[in-house]
Amino acid sequence: MITVTESAAQKAATLISHSEAPAESELGLRMQVVGGGCSGFQYNLEFGTAKGSDKIFEFHGLKVFIDPRSTLYLAGSVLDYNDGLMDSGFKITNPNAKNTCGCGESFSV
Repeated sequence: MITVTESAAQKAATLISHSEAPAESELGLRMQVVGGGCSGFQYNLEFGTAKGSDKIFEFHGLKVFIDPRSTLYLAGSVLDYNDGLMDSGFKITNPNAKNTCGCGESFSV
């Protein structure tokens, strides 16, 4: 199970509401782990609709879609959004990550 903070859910919902995609009520946030980066895996966040085998979660009114393979890597993770002067954006805190690269964009398990 993952957790999405209220600030992350609100920011994602705001971005979805400003999108020009049809059927906003079907849109949600897709969280995915893909191969790549300097440590082996990296996160991919995008807006879209659920696919057939996705697990669907809802946090603070935001639908979150995760494919079965990514669910294994993201178990226990927290998605947060920070809107600070020096650092803003979505951040994933993943207890399964054993190592991360210097820029924090990729990880290994």
